[in-house]
Amino acid sequence: MNQNKGKSLISTSQLAEILGISRVAVFKKIKAGVIPAEKIGRNYVIRRADIPEAVKGVLTRQKRGDIEAAVKKAALEYGETLRLLGKE
Repeated sequence: MNQNKGKSLISTSQLAEILGISRVAVFKKIKAGVIPAEKIGRNYVIRRADIPEAVKGVLTRQKRGDIEAAVKKAALEYGETLRLLGKE
């Protein structure tokens, strides 16, 4: 493999770290066609150019944190109302 090609590809482990998900989750998304990947021998590699496409289908750490913060805020502001609605 030439050096330029090696720099344009990343491993499933590297992508998992970038996205903040497990390597198994990366494999599942590859198998489902959510993340475009190429199989080289026994391993999958992802083109760096495809990372934006891969991120679209994945809930990253940052997005999870944003969602958790929004849920906590809503629970604080509307908790009593939500509890009353749940009793109906």
